[in-house]
Amino acid sequence: MVGSWDAGLEELFFRFSHRFTRVEPRRRAWAYVRGLLAPLERRNGWTLAEQAGHVSPDGLQGMLCSAAWDRDAVRDDVRDYVVEQIGDAAGVLVADETGFVKKGRASAGVQRQYSGTAGKTENCQIGTFLCYATSRGRALIDRELYLPKSWTGDRDRCRAAAIPDEVEFATKPQQARAMLERAITAGVPFSWFTADEAYGQNPGLRGWLEEQDIAYVMATRCDDEVPSGLHTTTRVDELIARVRAGAWQRLSCGDGAHGPRRYDWARVPIRRTFAHGRRGWVLARRSISDPSDIAYYVCFGPRGTRLRELVRVAGSRWSVEESFQTAKNEVGLDQYQVRRYDAWYGHITLAMAAAAFLVVTRAREAAKGAPPAARAA
Repeated sequence: MVGSWDAGLEELFFRFSHRFTRVEPRRRAWAYVRGLLAPLERRNGWTLAEQAGHVSPDGLQGMLCSAAWDRDAVRDDVRDYVVEQIGDAAGVLVADETGFVKKGRASAGVQRQYSGTAGKTENCQIGTFLCYATSRGRALIDRELYLPKSWTGDRDRCRAAAIPDEVEFATKPQQARAMLERAITAGVPFSWFTADEAYGQNPGLRGWLEEQDIAYVMATRCDDEVPSGLHTTTRVDELIARVRAGAWQRLSCGDGAHGPRRYDWARVPIRRTFAHGRRGWVLARRSISDPSDIAYYVCFGPRGTRLRELVRVAGSRWSVEESFQTAKNEVGLDQYQVRRYDAWYGHITLAMAAAAFLVVTRAREAAKGAPPAARAA
């Protein structure tokens, strides 16, 4: 199957091959990406080396931490490729993190910390990602390795893991902001931003988004308080509890593995003045089978935004979970065997390139099978 995709894969690789200043790392990167796409049970150093016909993984592992290529420039090339192929002005940018379980304490950024992937506290690394979702597909377009204070406060430990001295501590919401700034600078077309409550309950991120006039729908905790009148605030769950029974609307927030994801939805306005003449709302999602199961969101967007649009954006958050699943299961995003900071970025960036190739290939195949009018659109 990989052989039949060679032309398309070469097209992608050619976009960033000039980011390698030497031939040998470039060839190894090509072999690495092809290996990530090969039908292997595991995609670690040894299996990728065997797939490439190497006698040991040393060459491919050395390429990941080589100074002969610009990982951030490759990231930008992959992002531009995704935008060209599936870009849409109605697109949604989604921030989220995922965990990479590791042993020991030498891998850059590793410590015992909560991993949503594992659903518990594990010895792991955490990567913060930005996903781009449109009606034609979804793909990871940016990444940052989260470095806890236990790392950034110990420069000797950082140097041992090849973490540059200028890299300082940044929270995950701060990393999300930095990735959003890069997307905006690059001209990525999108209309909304969404994220889970780790980002939604961060007032600094919310304030920055409003200053930049970036519309958002972000999950928050039930006890988050929002302005509800003159000099008063109210918990979001108390605001939603006042919604009359007939005001809830049953809507789908997108298709899941078992069909449309239907919930009951309601919203109430946030009573304060917003920048750029925008409006704010508290949005609630209630389970049909268990009405006591309610999720809450804080929203900011243009006046006249319909409930259905807020629901669409809220549902778009699942695209990042699907992107993580695709990247881990199909191109080995989490199967690396590296400890260095630069090598982590090397593997993750090439895995994102491989995953983006799959997304674009599927989008092209879907377009071929669509009616002529849809293909033209």
